[in-house]
Amino acid sequence: MRRSRSSFVAGLALVAVSRAAAAQAIPTVEGGAFLLLPVGARAVALGQAAAADGGTSESLFWNPAGLAALPGAEFAVHHYTLFFGTGDAAVLAVPSASLGTFAASAYIVDYGDLDVTRGDIGPDPVGQIRPRNIVLLGSYATDVVAGFAAGVTYKLIQFRVDCAGECSGVPAATGTTHAVDIGIRYVSPAAFPLVIGAALRNVGFRLQVNNQAQADPLPTRLAVGVSYGVLRRPAGGQGFDLRVLADLQGSLGRGTLSPVTLVGVESGVGESVRFRGGYAFLDSEAKGPSLGIGLKLGTVALDLGRVFSARANLGEDEPIHVSFRMIF
Repeated sequence: MRRSRSSFVAGLALVAVSRAAAAQAIPTVEGGAFLLLPVGARAVALGQAAAADGGTSESLFWNPAGLAALPGAEFAVHHYTLFFGTGDAAVLAVPSASLGTFAASAYIVDYGDLDVTRGDIGPDPVGQIRPRNIVLLGSYATDVVAGFAAGVTYKLIQFRVDCAGECSGVPAATGTTHAVDIGIRYVSPAAFPLVIGAALRNVGFRLQVNNQAQADPLPTRLAVGVSYGVLRRPAGGQGFDLRVLADLQGSLGRGTLSPVTLVGVESGVGESVRFRGGYAFLDSEAKGPSLGIGLKLGTVALDLGRVFSARANLGEDEPIHVSFRMIF
């Protein structure tokens, strides 16, 4: 069989990502559906309830306002493995007491190599197609007034299909667009351990791969979340703490998507060991429970998260997320 259209390959990749990331079936195709894939083991373990979370560079992908709570500069690497491929992101975030927090990231989703064959010469591959998504991100966050922070993230988004070998019948395809995320976050006074966050993500231009007529809108999402400290450690103490998080997320733009609920819980003794769990009430194959753990030793932190996906019943591996962070 000869694969003769790059748009066919692009379609396969986009369908795969849509199946993994879409919260609900909607009557319009969304371009850049991979933008809904969660990045960061911490947020994944919390059931993706991350709109009110903050204090790590993961906020770049969930609510940029949370970057304002970074205690120090941080470099992080995030990796995940899903049934269709892998995702990798590197993040550098640098806070300044007077200027706010600046962050930058490079994020790649790799769908793996696809062989190109020609039926007229036999079944052996004559080339390879490599579909990928690439995103470059830049963020800024700052405290606005007491308790309130705001942040914005710019995204340069590209879907590309590269080909190596004999690819005369499989022309390369590239689609590029731009988007922004906007977020706010409020931390109540210490006597009342409540945090409220809201983020509008993926607001931007349509993703065009072949021509303008086939350009599709980005998956714009509005998330509103809360985090509440049910148990707090005594000042200077070593007891357990416990907090719960909940997000309500819905779509904006064309099509209809009922709001979904995301919940998470986190506990531990200090920052050395953190236990996390959550549940994503998504009406798709990506719904279900998640578990994770966070370990920190000095300035090095490792977070693990696993989603117990319904796709495991089909013989496919469950999603695993790993994040490595260095705090300076």
